[in-house]
Amino acid sequence: MPEPQHPEPAGPQLEGIADLDFARADRRGYPEAVLCEPKSVDQVAAIAGAVADRAAGREPDQVTLFTRVSEEQAKAVLGVLPDAHWDRTARLVAWPPAVPEPSGGPVLVLSAGTSDVPVAREALLTARYLGRSAELVVDVGVAGLHRVLGKLDRLRTARVIVVAAGMDGALPSVVAGLVRCPVIALPTSVGYGAAFGGLAPLLTMLNSCAPGVAVVNIDNGYGAGHLAAQIAQGPEPNKGPEPVEGPGPHTTTGPSASSGAGNPEDQS
Repeated sequence: MPEPQHPEPAGPQLEGIADLDFARADRRGYPEAVLCEPKSVDQVAAIAGAVADRAAGREPDQVTLFTRVSEEQAKAVLGVLPDAHWDRTARLVAWPPAVPEPSGGPVLVLSAGTSDVPVAREALLTARYLGRSAELVVDVGVAGLHRVLGKLDRLRTARVIVVAAGMDGALPSVVAGLVRCPVIALPTSVGYGAAFGGLAPLLTMLNSCAPGVAVVNIDNGYGAGHLAAQIAQGPEPNKGPEPVEGPGPHTTTGPSASSGAGNPEDQS
């Protein structure tokens, strides 16, 4: 077995702020991300400075995602990492800016409505920067069921599907009933009063009748994209069981799907 990697010490500018886990990619295959929303602009700038210092004089060996950034925080990161990519809609900054060459299977991200796009784009870009081919399909909510049914051929090419939905949160169950691959349900805080800031769609998704649905936290596009990247990393497509001879016309072999909940939080 390879020797375990020892964590690199944090720079002095991070004392009392953070202890960045630069060895995380060596341990588990994916680097640490930086959740910016609760942090001050100065704290985010200091973390970006530590990322820049580590890569000084060499090619960056891993991507750093700064998630849920405000405009002020994004400008602070760009002040330190001027070539970083800033997606204002997804509230995400990525450095280095180039998306790595994709491997594994394709990830498809569905946004039930246009209002769900910011969270869906966070999932999309996370999957891409973690090395997967990912595409976004917008405005396929259950209020116009013909729209998602019209994308059925495309849905069935995916290794894993992320479904971002607010309001009643019904779309992940519909999609999971149509495809063989796993579905990651991503509840958003879109909706009126009784949606309770995303709690209503979260509960709907947790109670999905369709098997094979994993649920992440409200507005957690990063967690959904990360989980999708992990699921899609395998070399073989996610195919359903092949029919075999048996007593009935619908006999199949292979493991049955099961539903569960997942919410990978790898952010500092």
